[in-house]
Amino acid sequence: MKAQNGMTLIELMGVVVIIAILASIAIPSYRDYVIRGKLAEAFATLASQRVKMEQYYQDQRTYNGACTNGTVAPQPTGKYFTYACNINDQTYTITASGVSAEGVGGFSFTVDQNNNRVTTAAPSGWTAAPTCWIRNKAGDC
Repeated sequence: MKAQNGMTLIELMGVVVIIAILASIAIPSYRDYVIRGKLAEAFATLASQRVKMEQYYQDQRTYNGACTNGTVAPQPTGKYFTYACNINDQTYTITASGVSAEGVGGFSFTVDQNNNRVTTAAPSGWTAAPTCWIRNKAGDC
């Protein structure tokens, strides 16, 4: 008799099942990893803008007029987040809101003149933290 070479359909289906199980674990983990990388933009921009705001305050003794072009603290811009400044004479709050088209919709982070870092919104499945900027789904800071 002649020996048969190759794989049976059962063996092939077993390989497909194993690959499907691995993919069902790997794809969500990878997606979370990519989101966490995009969150870093907001953290870096907010921290940098806070330093610029304090520099502006040192020069002007007020926050009024900051977040405008031509100052040391112009309105920040980014790819994954949009930024807004809420300014009063002696206080400010800078907000970073996630851009949905970039996969970070639902995230919102703020920082103020006292360096209070707050996660004001997080998408479902993520735990928001009122005293820090979250860095993962569990709400760790």
